Amino acid sequence: MSDTAGKAFDLKLFGRLLSYTRPYKWTFVMVAVAAIAIAVFGVLSPIVLEKAIDESILPKDYDGLVFYTLLMIAFLMGEVVCQFLFIYYANWLGQTVIRDIRVKLFRLMLSFRMRYFDKSAVGKLTTRAVNDIETIASIFSEGLFMIVSDLLKMIVFAGVMLYKSWELALICFAILPFLLYATRLFQRAMKSAFEEVRNQVANLNTFVQERISGMKIVQLFTREDEEYRAFKKINEAHKKAWIKTVWYNSIFFPIAEMSGSVALGLIVWYGGLHAVSDEFAANGDITLGVITAFIQLSQMLFRPLRMIADKFNTLQMGMVAANRVFGILDTKSHIDDSGDQELKQTNGSIRFEEVHFGYNEDEEIIKGISFEVKPGETIALVGATGAGKSTIINLLSRFYDINSGRILIDGVSIKDYTLASLRGHIAVVLQDVFLFADTIFNNITLGDETITEQIVIAAAKEIGVHDFIASLPDGYHYNVKERGSMLSSGQRQLIAFLRAYVSKPSILVLDEATSSVDSYSEEMIQNATDKITKGRTSIVIAHRLATIKRAHQILVMDAGQIVEQGTHSELLKKEQGFYKNLYEVQFMKEEAI
Repeated sequence: MSDTAGKAFDLKLFGRLLSYTRPYKWTFVMVAVAAIAIAVFGVLSPIVLEKAIDESILPKDYDGLVFYTLLMIAFLMGEVVCQFLFIYYANWLGQTVIRDIRVKLFRLMLSFRMRYFDKSAVGKLTTRAVNDIETIASIFSEGLFMIVSDLLKMIVFAGVMLYKSWELALICFAILPFLLYATRLFQRAMKSAFEEVRNQVANLNTFVQERISGMKIVQLFTREDEEYRAFKKINEAHKKAWIKTVWYNSIFFPIAEMSGSVALGLIVWYGGLHAVSDEFAANGDITLGVITAFIQLSQMLFRPLRMIADKFNTLQMGMVAANRVFGILDTKSHIDDSGDQELKQTNGSIRFEEVHFGYNEDEEIIKGISFEVKPGETIALVGATGAGKSTIINLLSRFYDINSGRILIDGVSIKDYTLASLRGHIAVVLQDVFLFADTIFNNITLGDETITEQIVIAAAKEIGVHDFIASLPDGYHYNVKERGSMLSSGQRQLIAFLRAYVSKPSILVLDEATSSVDSYSEEMIQNATDKITKGRTSIVIAHRLATIKRAHQILVMDAGQIVEQGTHSELLKKEQGFYKNLYEVQFMKEEAI
């Protein structure tokens, strides 16, 4: 919870939010003018009613009554037009502002370090980008302008009441301090309650998103009952958070209604006493028309106050949401993209010099690694799980920045290149292939309009995956659904190979794991690997003996260090060596087969 959570209203945060309306200042002005006009038109109806009673109905002046009736209709029509302009453009402004904020937020997320996403729950980020930003729109459509409009109405109504009868006005005003105090307490309580509501919404979204994504694991390990009980617990906490807001509402609004009724009763009693008493009636300042107007005006005075409290709830929910969204916008977790060199052409030479890195500051994963890959060479990374092989892939693409040392491409530090040009020359095929809920063609091109369908088909034929894609319904326009669920793991990896191949990279980084694919897909992947690595500088996390044998160098990793380096035949000659032991345990059976 932010340090401003205890405040009923954060003016600094509110001012920051209003800054997003500057490009639409004329719309903002129009809404403000409409709000003023609504207040003016609202007070004119009771005044006209007073005149109609005192000057036309009681004296039985038919022509005067018609005039005041038409005048009242004209004022009501003017109020309707202003209400339309106010509601439409207040909502338009709110939706336009949140569109701009959402675009800015998503743009910022695209530049975050991988470290940020490692530590942030997807469900919470989704809540911020969708639910919370949508809640911000209500600040303009139901909160800010509605409150301003209601405040203007109260000021105008109070002024007219004092002008018409200061005695009746003071009766109404005597109730206001009590109601204002109750409103203040209500606002503070609701601010805290809404903070809890937003927390519980984020927790619920995170839980549901994770369980839906991992439903296969839940069912495979028969965790349905446990997850059901956990969901009921989180859902109950979500309900309790909302019930707290309902509790505060159920206390405040009856009190506000009762206050208005007390004021109305006092107006009828005191005004009626003046109207029927000869002593008071001689003064003539409180007529039947004035009493009728005050009955209307008192309700108009108290109703906006009750509505302000309700709209303030909406405003505070929007402010809580804005505080959370701005928390992400203020996050300093960007990859340093201060390099000024464009990597236009590269021969593909790579050099690691005493590279140290840890995902956490107190836990080093890569411990002073140094190696060199010459242009067109393929190096194979082998070693146990957790040895640091995948980390090297992440560092080369600058998903993470190293703690010390240097990584160079063509003799230039990768930090000196612009991020876009660096990654534009590196293609990565990971073991866990991610596909969007879109067509195969769009998953291959990723929206690059320079890559035509003819180019994709030609590339698919070159690496031997065209027949597999053509056999699918709609071929290259087959929708693979979320995360490529309509394809097998081997098919998804083949799509990833094709995606890398059509980008024509100078450097290829490949995790060629095939532990979960069938023999036919594995053969196709092997052929694709041979094709796309030919003539390219390649770093391969090797899982097949065939790939390891063909590598120009093999880097054997253990506990974040390179413990052995050489060719397949060279490493096998080392007695009691890491690679020889790995070969005897893992690869001899494969070679025999």
